[in-house]
Amino acid sequence: MTTTDRELLERAAKAAGIALTWHEPSCGGGELPYVSWGSYTPAVWNPLHDDGDALRLAVKLRIEPHFVSDLVHAVVLQGSDLGEWETVLSDCQLGDDPYAATRRAIVRAAAAMAGEGE
Repeated sequence: MTTTDRELLERAAKAAGIALTWHEPSCGGGELPYVSWGSYTPAVWNPLHDDGDALRLAVKLRIEPHFVSDLVHAVVLQGSDLGEWETVLSDCQLGDDPYAATRRAIVRAAAAMAGEGE
């Protein structure tokens, strides 16, 4: 089954407890995902394209990228501090853009944590 980027973002936001809304910008070009951080003005949230959003998502859900050869694995730490174990929820080829591959691996792992993987 092929999952769209929108579906991945919606599931990743759900796993992180982030309320995501979609808005069409006045200049067109398709809908963008927005989040509200308390009383702040809603901001675009897209960890597939923004390193900061991907890092915040990874920290919130305890997702660690691990690099092996030409792959990035998104690993989730589970258990207590004394008995943690790792579960690999996502793999991506690093390819020409290792940053994009790492962001995608993080988002896919977060989406899998919401109950439905890519």
